[in-house]
Amino acid sequence: MNHFKIGIVVGSLRKDSYNKQTANALTKLFPKEFAHQFIDISNLPLYNQDDDNHTPSAVIKFKQHISECQGIIFVTPEYNRSIPGVLKNALDQASRPYGTNAWNKIPTGIIGVSIGNISTAIAQQHLRNSLAFLNMPTLNQPECYLKWYDGMVENEHFAEKTAHFMQSWVDAYVAFVKQNNQ
Repeated sequence: MNHFKIGIVVGSLRKDSYNKQTANALTKLFPKEFAHQFIDISNLPLYNQDDDNHTPSAVIKFKQHISECQGIIFVTPEYNRSIPGVLKNALDQASRPYGTNAWNKIPTGIIGVSIGNISTAIAQQHLRNSLAFLNMPTLNQPECYLKWYDGMVENEHFAEKTAHFMQSWVDAYVAFVKQNNQ
């Protein structure tokens, strides 16, 4: 029986996204009492405060999926030294209207992968700023900035040289989620 449901939000909409491949491989490293749900952000309308009194059904469903989770993992690329617009939109949609923040107090992990040498370091820092405001306790260590390489993920599993580090990240996140759900 699963005791913890972890929502996974991938900040890329690209079908063969490195971040989506990484997220799929990540799910294989969790203990059995952790279940996973990918929370789709692709169908969310752009946030418009005029809609606060008539929340679109896609947003209501999105917020419901979040509320069912005991933890959230954001897996994000870096676009122009920040988070993708679709991810920022998802953060905004689930936190509005004022006083209905679905993200509140959900323990969070952040990882990201890129082909660049600094990986997703700046995007993750921008994301941390937003998550702090949204009152999401966030795993600080170990940080996880991955540089994509050919063969890093094959058949939804990490290559050996990446698997050990990712397992240590998952172990830290598991302990963090348990600590924040007591």
